[in-house]
Amino acid sequence: MQNVNQDKLQETVAFIQARIKATPYAGIILGSGLGGLVNDIDVSLSLNYEDIPNFPVSTVKGHGGKLLFGQINGKEVVMLSGRFHYYEGYTMQEVTFPVRVMHSLGAELLMVSNAAGGMHKDFKVGDLMMIRDHINLFPEHPLRGRNDEKIGPRFPDMTEPYALDLIEKARSLAIKNNIEVHEGVYIGLQGPTFETKAEYKFLHIIGGDAVGMSTVPEVIVGKHGGMKVFGMSVITDVGIRDEMNVITHEEVLEAANLAAPRMALLFKELLGVL
Repeated sequence: MQNVNQDKLQETVAFIQARIKATPYAGIILGSGLGGLVNDIDVSLSLNYEDIPNFPVSTVKGHGGKLLFGQINGKEVVMLSGRFHYYEGYTMQEVTFPVRVMHSLGAELLMVSNAAGGMHKDFKVGDLMMIRDHINLFPEHPLRGRNDEKIGPRFPDMTEPYALDLIEKARSLAIKNNIEVHEGVYIGLQGPTFETKAEYKFLHIIGGDAVGMSTVPEVIVGKHGGMKVFGMSVITDVGIRDEMNVITHEEVLEAANLAAPRMALLFKELLGVL
């Protein structure tokens, strides 16, 4: 098994390149309820997932289904409005295929967002957390299989999965715009169940500040290809709690939508200074 199907990748990239006029600088992946950033893009091309050769199709409520090209704050971007999750039944290669496409189109920077459950005592619903590091607890790895050295190394270094210089720039921009932002470690799990109270406590003990069901595979593949990565979570529920309240996907989407404008502003401002 190859971890990259070159024929499919080349077919998809050729299809897209025939339709775009500019090389994207950044690839952006929008998480649950965070689609508001699409309002900030001056769209030059919109492609439905089902019209793109070899592209998966998102099945989750709160996720769009378009690949958008255009400019944000003067930078050419390609935006994935609606991501793909391992819990939907896709392989890891399918989940991360759009990242391969973005990189092959020329994107040097990967910006990812997600909705996550908070485990830090200082976190509350609606908070923003810049991802400083992650812990991969997915049962499958996107780089398993034969490696293509032309794309990336067999054993990629993950000392700095999220670019520290970008975190520093975003921290300054948050202060400038009076936006409170935390920093922390994101843990990626398969899902689709939300975690039990005991699991939340375990995940916090091993070093996690937030937990979700995405992002980690995409970041691994981006780093494999040599991309710089910036990631941010919206805390949409608080996992370590005393009450026995039920967490629903609808509440997660509501919290994400309320926080989305602040996150979108930081993404937009960050692109402007790069």
